[in-house]
Amino acid sequence: MNKLILALMMLPMPALGQTLEECQQAAEKNYPLIQQYGLIEKTTELTVANIQKGWLPQVSVQAQATYQNKVVAWPDEMQPMMSGMGINMEGLKKDQYRVGIDVQQTIYDGGVMGSQKRIVREQGKVQEAQNEVNIYNVRMRVNEMYFGLLLIDEKIKLNTDLQTLLEGNERELESMTERGTAAESDLQSVRAERLNAVQKGIELESQKQMLLRMLSTFCGLEVKEVSKPQATAEDGGLMAENRRPELRALDAQIGVLNAQEKALNAALMPKIGAFAQGYYGYPGLNMFEDMMRHQWSWNGIVGARLTWNIGALYTRKNDKAKLQLQRDLTENHRDVFLFNNNLDQIRQRENIERYRKLMAQDGEIISLRQAVRKAAESKLTHGIIDVNDLVREINQEHAACVQQSVHEIEMLKEIYDNKYTTNN
Repeated sequence: MNKLILALMMLPMPALGQTLEECQQAAEKNYPLIQQYGLIEKTTELTVANIQKGWLPQVSVQAQATYQNKVVAWPDEMQPMMSGMGINMEGLKKDQYRVGIDVQQTIYDGGVMGSQKRIVREQGKVQEAQNEVNIYNVRMRVNEMYFGLLLIDEKIKLNTDLQTLLEGNERELESMTERGTAAESDLQSVRAERLNAVQKGIELESQKQMLLRMLSTFCGLEVKEVSKPQATAEDGGLMAENRRPELRALDAQIGVLNAQEKALNAALMPKIGAFAQGYYGYPGLNMFEDMMRHQWSWNGIVGARLTWNIGALYTRKNDKAKLQLQRDLTENHRDVFLFNNNLDQIRQRENIERYRKLMAQDGEIISLRQAVRKAAESKLTHGIIDVNDLVREINQEHAACVQQSVHEIEMLKEIYDNKYTTNN
């Protein structure tokens, strides 16, 4: 008994093919757009960090030189009096210079920077959601290649069965030819039909290898075989909840509009800040001394500033109306998407039901074709029909088998296309 178990363990195990879910997950991870998730996140955080730096002191350095046609001076009537007092009041020089620094510190911005950060983060969510939509579309391309491979596999198996059947009839006709009960042309006709089947098998195998290479490249892994999915009875039945990423992308766009509306409120708030200015130059802040002594000096000012720009009130009503129109447009896009999506679901469910009804008769049709073909083989042996009749019955049986496989694979494809349509 142990030797038997050991011998069974030593037997080569059949290779398990890649499942559809494995191929979809691998393709999504391998698709170049997957890298954009990290890039979008980093870009968003850098932008938010730049906005946050608005709370840091804003420093600017200035240097200027001017020449004026008129400057502050004592009236001519006062010059004799000033001279009598021994004061030489020439007035300011017309060429003036200053090199200074200006520091502005925001204390309260009315929520402007907070609104800007919310908008940037919501815009990042929109980009990520749109990227998710693009990556999600990869699933449909995987479905097309995957079910194409399944259909080719079925056709290869049926083609092999057809070659075996024709080969058996060919051997039978060889014996009949040797006995003189069949013509050489009959043997040649069946042999030609078998060779046609061989050629078709070569074409199918070539198509399979091409699709395998395409799917492997798409998934970033070597796909040697694919396995047929198992559909459950409820698959393709009632309308499923829609979880498509396009809906999340539309929600994210609404989020941006909401953040922009809050920014309108922030634009109306007053702003409070502190400032400091310092410069070295001529004239300084002490005007009287500078009119007597033409020398450069250090000067400085510190203070606080309140600004309240009510200009945003002029366009506030129109700005809010524009945002509402954009919301309505986004909701219209949602309605259009859901409408078309529902149509796709109806079409797919009807196709699934149609294939199920067709498959209910496929088995009986194949059984009948097999019976007719076997009867034709017997009739040929007894010389009742010619070989062309047999070949026709063989081809019709093969066509019935192919049709059954097509119905099954197409039904499975419609089921998984329906899963794609609803993201379930």
